[in-house]
Amino acid sequence: MALLSFESLCLTDDSDDDGDDCPSPTQKPGLKDEFDTDLDSDEKEESNNKETSTAEVYLQACRQVGVVPVSYFIQNLDNPTMTLSHHGLGPLGSKALAVALVTDMRINTLELADNNILAEGAKYLMEMLRANFTIQYLDLSNNHLQSAGAECVGKMLLESISIKCMKLSGNGFTDDDAKFFADALSNNYRIKELDLSHNEFCGRGGEHLGQLMANNEGLEVLDLSWNHLRMKGAVAFCAGLKVNTTLKYLDLSWNGFGNEGALALGEALKFNSTLVHLNLSNNRLTNEGVGMLCRGLEANDTLRVLLLAYNSLTVEGALALVNVVKNTPRTALEEINICNVLVNETFMQVLELTYLEHPSLDVQYGGVGGFIAKKTPKRPDPMKVIQDYLDERKLRLWDFFRNIDKDGTMRVPVADFRKAVQQSTIPLDRYQIEELIQRLDRDKTGMVDYRGLADTRKQMMRDHRRQLRKVESRQKKEKHKSDRILKTFKSAMEAVTPRGSMVMSPGGTKEDSNGPQHFSATPLSSWHHIVMSNSSHYSVTHLSSEHVHLPILGGFTPRRPTSSPAMRSYSQPNLLDDSPRGAPAKSVSAQGVCSDPEMGHSTNHLIRSRPALNTRQPKVKAKIKKVKKKKKSKKRVGKDPRNPAQTVK
Repeated sequence: MALLSFESLCLTDDSDDDGDDCPSPTQKPGLKDEFDTDLDSDEKEESNNKETSTAEVYLQACRQVGVVPVSYFIQNLDNPTMTLSHHGLGPLGSKALAVALVTDMRINTLELADNNILAEGAKYLMEMLRANFTIQYLDLSNNHLQSAGAECVGKMLLESISIKCMKLSGNGFTDDDAKFFADALSNNYRIKELDLSHNEFCGRGGEHLGQLMANNEGLEVLDLSWNHLRMKGAVAFCAGLKVNTTLKYLDLSWNGFGNEGALALGEALKFNSTLVHLNLSNNRLTNEGVGMLCRGLEANDTLRVLLLAYNSLTVEGALALVNVVKNTPRTALEEINICNVLVNETFMQVLELTYLEHPSLDVQYGGVGGFIAKKTPKRPDPMKVIQDYLDERKLRLWDFFRNIDKDGTMRVPVADFRKAVQQSTIPLDRYQIEELIQRLDRDKTGMVDYRGLADTRKQMMRDHRRQLRKVESRQKKEKHKSDRILKTFKSAMEAVTPRGSMVMSPGGTKEDSNGPQHFSATPLSSWHHIVMSNSSHYSVTHLSSEHVHLPILGGFTPRRPTSSPAMRSYSQPNLLDDSPRGAPAKSVSAQGVCSDPEMGHSTNHLIRSRPALNTRQPKVKAKIKKVKKKKKSKKRVGKDPRNPAQTVK
């Protein structure tokens, strides 16, 4: 009864006129369709037999795991791009597909987005990729892989030699899952494009991704949009971007970078010399953040496209960007997107002058009609103006009031006070004089007394001191915040920068004499240099013992050995030269510097290096010890109490 229902499902998929093209699961392997007899070319017959063989393997696998075969897969076996997105494969459907693709040599692009594959289905597909070296582009977006799936993908990437592009968007990856990708891509230089958008990477995820940026030397396109990279995570990621030498396209939109991330990104752009395309749309950047970013753009000569759409920018931020291009002759910027910003005539005039010097520049703005918000200048305190007037002439407040109080009663009418102030040379206008009179005559008695004038001056001085304290506190907080971000950025840089690397200058090249040195990600509170130990949990031998055994159909061998030395040298040609497995272990300090004396000759060609700063310290200590011994020897010179004739040396 179940077989009948399965046949009915297969028939409903192939109910149209071309339904006979797909063989049913109950059809015998040796049976051929009638239209096969009409083929005259031998090459077409051989190709058709090969296609039928792959289709039969897939149909047998579907029958074995109990899923409905996808007719689109069978009908498009000749197409190098296999698009199976939104087909509802599930884990078992992925298993049947993996069985059929083990020996396939034609499909190089496999799109499996939105199929609810889960971690179980990912295991089958990753095991298939251990034997299939034809697939180069793999899309597993929106498949709920989560942490278990991320671990499977990371293990596959550790030894993959064929995957060049991988899309893992919307799989619920968290901070700890970023470590799998950082460890895998630290040794995999063949993958060129990686999509990790729409996940949940935050602070620690940014640290691991920063390690990925610092250690990887092959990735060219990275999409991290729609994550939560902000504050410490953003700063740590930018620290890795600073020393990266291969990335060209970076998408960081919808991350909430903020001004803190803009400050760190500006520092990274001063040294990065490969980034061409940068997307920072919807990142809560303000005019202040754009100003920090412009500091890096002044020293950068490779960035061509900068997208800043839908940030909290105004005309001031737009003018800052255009002025950077105008005042930097060696800039490479060709496109700036600030499509939500309304500009004014001043901006248009500056932009026209910039176009004359940089004709390839394209600035996308929201339109003309913006304005620079100017606050109404606050009128100075009239009592402060009077006090400054008296201080300049070295007069007392009592002298000022006595000149008005002719009778000596310590009280004067409001009219006389107003007239005396207007006739004096005190720089007060009519509005300020009326404001002062309202403060001196609050009870509306029509009289101004000296006590009230003195109390008003005391209150003015207290308010002035309070305002100064607020300004100083605000400036101190901003400076402390900037220093904290730069300190965190510097600490992250120390964690991802080898101590033996050359001192870099903005815009200069970055090289390392001993090749890439790998460092593990640690919390920002304890960033330091440590050499990453290759854990046995991610080793090739341990990975091979965790195979997901796929059923062998048709008598073919589904797997090729991948742990042989020849295969490892083909996949990672530089690893055998830099860190041979047969070499004896060497002691490593907490700062990631080998203590083996034989390593000194390998870094002699470095002109400037950090360890050379401490070479003279032992000589200084030796001199100090000698001086101390001389002093002690002088103190011992004297007569021996037992034998006064002899001296003790």
